[in-house]
Amino acid sequence: MEDDDRPTLAGAIPAGWANPAASDGAAGLLARESLDRFSRDELDHRIALLEAEIARVKAHAKSYEAHRLAAEQLFSRKDP
Repeated sequence: MEDDDRPTLAGAIPAGWANPAASDGAAGLLARESLDRFSRDELDHRIALLEAEIARVKAHAKSYEAHRLAAEQLFSRKDP
């Protein structure tokens, strides 16, 4: 994979983060890794693992949003 084909979050790094390269975490490391050394079976396995991780992150984000909305309702002002 060519370097410019790799995904980045350019412009999506929150202001105030000291090191944008480090802020990508494990996903950023994976995105910068060369895929040339992997067999087709290894790539298929990697895709399955990444899809499972995406599902896990989406479920966590949905749970987080539900928690945030519940807190907003609990602490919002009630007009009589």
